Amino acid sequence: MLDKRKFYINGEWVDPITPRDLEVINPATEKPIAVISMGTAADIDRAVAAAKAAFRSYSRTSLDERIALLEKLLEVYTRRYDEMARTITLELGAPITMSTDQQAHVGIGHLEGFIEALKRIKLREELPNGDIVLREPIGVCGLITPWNWPINQIALKVVPALATGSTCVLKPSEFTPLNALLYAEIVHEAGFPEGTFNLVNGDGVSVGAALSKHRDIDMMSFTGSTRAGTAVSKDAADTVKRVTLELGGKSPNIVFEDADLEERITGSVLECFNNSGQSCDAPTRLLVQRSVYDKAVEIARRVGSEVSVGNPEEAGEHIGPLVSDIQYGRVQTMIEAGIAEGAELLVGGPGKPEGFETGYFVKPTIFAGVSNQMRIAREEVFGPVLAIMPFDTEEEAIEVANDTNYGLAAYVQSGDLDRAERVAARLRAGMVHINGAPHRYGSPFGGYKQSGNGREGGMFGLEDFLEIKTVHRPLSA
Repeated sequence: MLDKRKFYINGEWVDPITPRDLEVINPATEKPIAVISMGTAADIDRAVAAAKAAFRSYSRTSLDERIALLEKLLEVYTRRYDEMARTITLELGAPITMSTDQQAHVGIGHLEGFIEALKRIKLREELPNGDIVLREPIGVCGLITPWNWPINQIALKVVPALATGSTCVLKPSEFTPLNALLYAEIVHEAGFPEGTFNLVNGDGVSVGAALSKHRDIDMMSFTGSTRAGTAVSKDAADTVKRVTLELGGKSPNIVFEDADLEERITGSVLECFNNSGQSCDAPTRLLVQRSVYDKAVEIARRVGSEVSVGNPEEAGEHIGPLVSDIQYGRVQTMIEAGIAEGAELLVGGPGKPEGFETGYFVKPTIFAGVSNQMRIAREEVFGPVLAIMPFDTEEEAIEVANDTNYGLAAYVQSGDLDRAERVAARLRAGMVHINGAPHRYGSPFGGYKQSGNGREGGMFGLEDFLEIKTVHRPLSA
């Protein structure tokens, strides 16, 4: 079992002030694979002090200096890429093919996107009225990241903080801390100055709250549940710091009758089940036009029944387990709620797949005949569970799609691109995917309503970590 009890503070690996051990569990075997330390507010104080001290000089570095550091970070990360993929598979349970092709790759893609944006950004510009606008690093940033796409969120927060000349303290998820500790090694090897990046493990109640409340933290960037995001906002309010949030989702996926059903229903089911359904922007509400509803349901039934569950250490297109016993229990509760509320179970159902009695594996599950008032249509399941419901008109589809507290992503499938874009413009979501188009590096990621505020990635992600200063200078006679 790996001993990963130390924190990374001020460029060094240090012991926690008060020892508090926690075992990291492999979700495929239910066995411990590492032990970490759970930090306290005192550890956060030490890390914030290091970041604050480092900000004095690091904030004055040039763009060229920071670009060089980020390019070195890219070089080191690329060299340790396979190690990162294996680590994510071990602690998250993502199959190694998925970890290699998707989970680890975001650490390269987002970094390249930020480097490209940093080369284009204007830190000083003159307004038409003659005043000067300066963009300056915001200060010391508290970063809290989730377990489901761990390096994705670490890269989307750590990289823009360091790119803009800010410094940071990272609290990764205690369920998947090993990839974050590896990322700390990569940052250290890349040569970032002492104190610019710091890492303290712990839970949200103690370490996360200590970050959010800290008077020397200038900005909080949080990704996780809407409930926890609300707590971060409340904790941060007393010190009036900037807060950006990327929270939950219940993304609608509208399929019109003129869509290529075989292609788009197949793609929609597989997208919903990707990462074992543990994605905040997963297309979990499949709205199908009634004229093709029955055909779409049969395609979904066939595709869903062919999705396999497998050992995450084996290569292939199968899905792995959920991250923890807690998450397994939550998903089981939601599947049982779908059955109790009268939805038609097409594929899957409660319990574990045959042959997977050990591990937090679930059956890929599809419900048809769902109404938008059922729990499986309104609450974020965060597992491989798809809800299918019919609609008649374009107007009805938009109304049902927008009838949610969330607004992270939405999906539209249609053979008429003009209609697809027309519908996309009316959907209350931060991102809309048409006919399977993927999210691309450098584009803004974020949502409306209770899915959060702020945007991550590329130029928009850099702007969240910058303050605006106006310089009013005298105009020449």
